[in-house]
Amino acid sequence: MRLQGKTALITGAARGIGLEFARAYIAEGARVALADINAEAVEKAAGSLGPQAVAVQMDVTRQDSIDAGFADAVGKLGHLDILINNAALFSAAPIVEITRADYDRLFAVNVAGTMFCTQAAARHMIARGQGGTIINMASQAGRRGEGLVAVYCATKAAVISFTQSAGLNLVAHGINVNAIAPGVVDGEHWDGVDAFFAKYENKPLGQKKREVGAAVPFGRMGTAADLTGMAIFLATPEAKYIVAQCFGVDGGNWMA
Repeated sequence: MRLQGKTALITGAARGIGLEFARAYIAEGARVALADINAEAVEKAAGSLGPQAVAVQMDVTRQDSIDAGFADAVGKLGHLDILINNAALFSAAPIVEITRADYDRLFAVNVAGTMFCTQAAARHMIARGQGGTIINMASQAGRRGEGLVAVYCATKAAVISFTQSAGLNLVAHGINVNAIAPGVVDGEHWDGVDAFFAKYENKPLGQKKREVGAAVPFGRMGTAADLTGMAIFLATPEAKYIVAQCFGVDGGNWMA
């Protein structure tokens, strides 16, 4: 077990990629705090994973909730070795239809949430004096612009840049900060993405999803399980010399 004795907090973990990360970490011997804004859903998710999982209610757009959530997680786990900043929102619209409300909503979760959860984890890790690992969830959308996805692309580009800055700053404390950039990942999330494109590209529901899946060099869309190997690796001693990097796990969709 590669994460035996380690503890982790994963945001946005009530479902999807976050829940899959929690399942994979527990299988590798870690104890995991699943954090999510939906208290009922995260309690159910943690309960489904057994005694190595605990639930934490957290709204990453509110500093008081971040502070309380990290205190709760540390209280339940004893300490914190690993943070995965997974909570994120998506939207799509032509430039002329983007609203300030939508802009503020995505940046509050995707960028500020990542930044201030990183800060909370780093403060604990520095005080403990044993280093740690922080993994930010970026996206291939953060490496390029997409015509209908300006706000989301901008948030994920910010996550990549923040990962570089945080990595350079925190490595002095033995804290490794890196990012994972998925491509198109199948699941409940992409059903919502497909609906945006159906609206703005005048396509039947499901067509965009089929198109992007067929365009992946690997031959299909990714799954949450396809991302777990990198998330585990970055938290192991084998990755201790990797700092401030963003790794594409996208079936060949983007060559950095």
